[in-house]
Amino acid sequence: MAQSRLDAGAPAPAFTLPDKDGAHVSLADFAGQKVVLYFYPAASTPGCTTQACDFRDNLASLKSAGYVVLGVSKDAPDALQKFAAEEHLPFPLLSDPDLAVHNAYGTYGEKSMYGKTVMGVIRSTFVIDEKGAIEHALYNVKATGHVASLRKKLGLD
Repeated sequence: MAQSRLDAGAPAPAFTLPDKDGAHVSLADFAGQKVVLYFYPAASTPGCTTQACDFRDNLASLKSAGYVVLGVSKDAPDALQKFAAEEHLPFPLLSDPDLAVHNAYGTYGEKSMYGKTVMGVIRSTFVIDEKGAIEHALYNVKATGHVASLRKKLGLD
């Protein structure tokens, strides 16, 4: 069962996950930096590709504002490697097949899909400050236009 959702001000749950190359990446690796951590349902699907490319296309401005971008899905590292290569994604994609990190962030649970209630990944984005606290917890975000609304929220427009 999915854990309850996180709110602004809560400490970001710590994690260590393998990236597309099997190297371990921890939230602690980015201590002292601002992190945009986004959860998406599946690599190489239309909505997730739109969203990932949107982050890619806005990465320079996010980086110059001091943000690191990390993507998390339940895909295996080889699927992430293919996705990153096909879409030229220059930020880490992390593999969480057992959904432990999804559950810690409340991003796996009931959602509505085509009018039916199903269990699945809830497309979500978290902005984590330099001290490791949640600054923004955005659940059920849309794949299209999400990065633009995030940039507004962060005062980057």
